[in-house]
Amino acid sequence: MSPVRYTVSLDPLAHLFLVRCELADAAEGQVFSLPSWLRGSYLVRDFAKHVLRLRATVNGAAAAIERIDKRSFRLAGRGAMTLDYQVHAYDSSVRKAWLDLRRGFFNGSSLFYCPRGFEQAAFELTIAAPDAGLCPGWKLATAMSEVAIDAAGFGTYLAADYEELIDHPVEMADFQRIEFDVDGVPHSLVLSGRCEPDTVRLAADLRRICHVQRELFGQQPKLHQYLFLTQVTANGYGGLEHRASTALVCARDALPRPGQNGLRKGYRGFLGLVSHEYFHLWNVKRITPLRFAESRLAAEAYSQDLWVYEGATSYYDDYMLLRAGLLDAPAYLDLLAEAATRLQRTPGRLVQSLADSSFEAWIKYYQPDENTPNASVNYYVKGSLAALCLDLTLRLKSSTTLDDVMRALWTRYGRDDKPVPEGGLERLAGELSGLDLSRLFDSMLRSTAELPLAELLAEFGVKATLRAASGPGDEGGRGDARPAALWTGLQLRSADSGIAHVFSDSPAERAGLAGGDVLVALDGLRVSNGSWSKLLDALTPQRPATVHFFRGDELLQTQLIPVPPPADTWVLTLADADGVKLERRRKWLG
Repeated sequence: MSPVRYTVSLDPLAHLFLVRCELADAAEGQVFSLPSWLRGSYLVRDFAKHVLRLRATVNGAAAAIERIDKRSFRLAGRGAMTLDYQVHAYDSSVRKAWLDLRRGFFNGSSLFYCPRGFEQAAFELTIAAPDAGLCPGWKLATAMSEVAIDAAGFGTYLAADYEELIDHPVEMADFQRIEFDVDGVPHSLVLSGRCEPDTVRLAADLRRICHVQRELFGQQPKLHQYLFLTQVTANGYGGLEHRASTALVCARDALPRPGQNGLRKGYRGFLGLVSHEYFHLWNVKRITPLRFAESRLAAEAYSQDLWVYEGATSYYDDYMLLRAGLLDAPAYLDLLAEAATRLQRTPGRLVQSLADSSFEAWIKYYQPDENTPNASVNYYVKGSLAALCLDLTLRLKSSTTLDDVMRALWTRYGRDDKPVPEGGLERLAGELSGLDLSRLFDSMLRSTAELPLAELLAEFGVKATLRAASGPGDEGGRGDARPAALWTGLQLRSADSGIAHVFSDSPAERAGLAGGDVLVALDGLRVSNGSWSKLLDALTPQRPATVHFFRGDELLQTQLIPVPPPADTWVLTLADADGVKLERRRKWLG
């Protein structure tokens, strides 16, 4: 079968990728389709909506295009077929495509139609360099196999099949490239955007994180290279995993500058993001749920196991910072406390189970609204704490750890690209440990019962206590333990004095306030951006206060009765422990 040939050129002024697809010998009525979603991000995104000016020829003559559905079409005739179309690229996330005078980026799922029947064919991709006058100094970075490229990386690449074609994102800009070796595998951190980081420290810290993860999985898989393709912005954060790379967004001030010492919160968060996406090299990209592997990316693929693939990865991301020596045990426990606090402050944990949260990701997680905290639970956050509880249970009652389970998932499934059936981790944990874990899993995954976090941590010499928050900036862990004076149960938007969320069974809910309302005044004093907490401090608990607010274009008034803050903030500390607990803690935390 002849390779499918794609050519991409750039029009950065119009934010357009100009795409040509060539088939040497296509069958009668050849069908072409774009994905509706991309692996690792569980929302139907309908990439075809960005396609413009689609034209086709068959054997050199203009061909009619018959639309089949929103993402697919058929061409009449057979023989040599050519498609020409444009893709509007102005989505700054890691999930789609972007092009302007400073930077270009795309996932193949946004640009490349797959000819039906050619899924296992080779795909040849040629990317033309942009006008040097418009885009001076641009280079290209991708983990796709090179065929013939210039010194800047523009030219021809080859993918073994369609899945590989869309699993190698492409970054283009006048970027910085920080190269480092991890156990014989070349790695690169590509930074697009204005920044002046400490490149030596970044290389050293990322090397340590990648090393301990590769060590966990026995230095497998062997890779040609691995890329961290990173867009640096004012305040961005996020990532999407791929088979030999990841696409990241980070805030400029999250990167360490030369001369800065210590592990600042922003940099700690960036390292956690790097660790999370790198762990997906195994858990998702190779240890893959059967339900997702079977999907042709046309419609939703449902699984109750997303907590395994995102939650367990979220457990390991900060845990690997500890193992790499970038965090000490008290700092790591603070991060666990912050996760436990986020869960504790989510009324939806008592409404939606973890299994249902995984299954309903397609309609809930990626489409939050004003009632999300009251109606659902985050499978990243609760999933990470469920993975922690599983790890502690295994360590407490057997000689098995979650490390052993992850390695077994790798050797039985991931190493040979064999998808994992539903409930695979549950069954494997029971098999390896010899324990009946059904009650634990039923409680953690299929009910809304509280996790046995405090009880398990106590067996490892870690004291877990709940206290009231010291203010809106208190995310949990050690710190200022003085409680705030009052609590109303509403969360404001960061940009203004509008309400983002009103929590269930709170004073704000009883006052009739709702998400989207814009606060105007509290007891006759104007509410401005950042002033709400100060105004609350002047009130008296249980005494009604008058709130004026806009709902739509109407000015309304209500009575709000603030109360003392609830104990919803976790603190985890190393406690005095006997020999047995101390040894358990040493094996877990080092």
